[in-house]
Amino acid sequence: MSENRIRRVAEQIKKDLSQIINKQIKDPRVSAITSITDVQLSRDLRYASIYVSIYGSDIEKEETLQTLVRASGFIRSEIGRRIRLRYTPEINFYLDNSIEYGAHIEKVLKSLKEEENKDERSNENSSNA
Repeated sequence: MSENRIRRVAEQIKKDLSQIINKQIKDPRVSAITSITDVQLSRDLRYASIYVSIYGSDIEKEETLQTLVRASGFIRSEIGRRIRLRYTPEINFYLDNSIEYGAHIEKVLKSLKEEENKDERSNENSSNA
């Protein structure tokens, strides 16, 4: 199967899955800030690995992930209804911490930049005195 078709189907699943999670799953255990970061399909389109980024505490992340895993049958049927494929992919959810990790790196870089600026200002003040 062509890589282009696999990529297009994965993008469509990602878009539809975001709508399903935000509009159709009414479970209060699903965090309000849940986003689909990536969808990877097998070459035969039978298996989908869904990477989910969840904002919140570790407990909220675990509850949201477990709720999505329990709702995977409903989600799979909705995807099958929206996208006409010979086989609706079997879904596996995985927690993706890349956004959180990126925010952490940004914070570390910002603090390093502030320390560098402080050192430069203190060196200027000592040389002027």
